Amino acid sequence: MLVAKAAGGPYLVAKGMAMIERKKEERENRVGGWVAMARQREKDAETRDFLEAAKACLEICRSKGVPLLINDRVDVALACDADGVHVGQSDMPTNFVRSLLGPEKIIGVSCKTPQQAQQAWIDGADYIGSGGVYPTNTKANNRTIGLDGLKTVCLASKLPVVAIGGIGLSNARSVMEIGVPNLKGVAAVSALFDRECVLTETKKLHAALMEAASRVK
Repeated sequence: MLVAKAAGGPYLVAKGMAMIERKKEERENRVGGWVAMARQREKDAETRDFLEAAKACLEICRSKGVPLLINDRVDVALACDADGVHVGQSDMPTNFVRSLLGPEKIIGVSCKTPQQAQQAWIDGADYIGSGGVYPTNTKANNRTIGLDGLKTVCLASKLPVVAIGGIGLSNARSVMEIGVPNLKGVAAVSALFDRECVLTETKKLHAALMEAASRVK
């Protein structure tokens, strides 16, 4: 499973527009060698713009061997042949997504409860995104579950779990050290894209995750 194999680096969640607006060397360096997986999120983009941004992001990610998932939009993922999708609890049901994408694509599902985690397994997901662990401005009205809630979801899940929500350099170690083997990494949004040098912050976060992983072992 790609999620499990890729564990150790940050899971980059970004607007594709933000990724492609930077100069070519910077956006490629941001992905190469430091990111385990990338997810493109475009809540407000028109479908045509989303698709064009997805194609550009996919070209970057493929050149670096990093899987690219599309947030929510199965149609965009199919149109650009992305490596998979990530869906929420109010999006298309996971079993329908699997029937459309086939067995080889990666499907992630957002889960806040043990029941949702168990259903994700039944419906054919490959991994779970669980959070928000901490408060964040990235997603409005997103209920936080804290470290205890994250651990509860991990213990209930038969799938790899990626923690998301307000996670950055200051708290990534604490998240990874909760002591559950199927917690494979953290997803970062503002912690990377709100910084002056995204590459520097990504390297720092990568190092922190590797250190935490060595302690857990």
